Amino acid sequence: MEESVIRLRGVRADLGSRPVLRGIDLTVHRGEVVALLGANGSGKSTAVRSIIGQVPLSAGEIELFDTPRRRFRDWRRVGYVPQRTTAAGGVPATVTEVVSSGRLSRARFGILRKADREAVRRALEQVGMADRAKDSVSALSGGQHQRVLIARALASEPELLIMDEPMAGVDLASQEVLAETLKGQVAAGATVLLVLHELGPLEPLIDRAVVLRDGCVLHDGPPPKAVGQHALPGHDHVHPHDAAGTEPIRTGLLS
Repeated sequence: MEESVIRLRGVRADLGSRPVLRGIDLTVHRGEVVALLGANGSGKSTAVRSIIGQVPLSAGEIELFDTPRRRFRDWRRVGYVPQRTTAAGGVPATVTEVVSSGRLSRARFGILRKADREAVRRALEQVGMADRAKDSVSALSGGQHQRVLIARALASEPELLIMDEPMAGVDLASQEVLAETLKGQVAAGATVLLVLHELGPLEPLIDRAVVLRDGCVLHDGPPPKAVGQHALPGHDHVHPHDAAGTEPIRTGLLS
């Protein structure tokens, strides 16, 4: 029997009084790369934030590495890349300082040792940012920012990577670097859960596509080969930065 790394059973979650997840069942097995897709507001980000404990459940249960999430403590096994914001949260910091913060879960008493510094250096090399190690994150482009956030997650050498819209607002060159980085992680045995708006350069890596609509699982299976860069079943293709009021382009195969 395949080992499950993430398991959601009947997961429900509300934001305010509005139900966002309406009974999600999802299992991600060791070594899988699973893409979570759907229109804006379908519950994708809420689902991953519920997995890491940022959103409380109103019903159901979540397990990480076969341990109920409420009892799970070994968070160094999990690398999380949030939707891109300011990497340092407004605090002046260098690229190395931000990436080093991802290593603290492994550092003894918060002191970075040689092995920790080596892991930070490797993470920066993996995302092509070693030459910017001493630069302030405030001087980076959007794509470079995203690379730093991913390097921060990689620095802990996680078994599970959870990434929320890692390609959003990122130039094609950075997308290709991120795809190559992820390919290396998968080859090394990492399990990956990605929230994506479209597959793009990551398409060859995806084992399964799970499409949400209105907080429910609409599709769970191999991504259709013909879709390519377009949206999957039930996906209204609306980029997060599209102008308000723009009519969504419906490209869903099941709509």
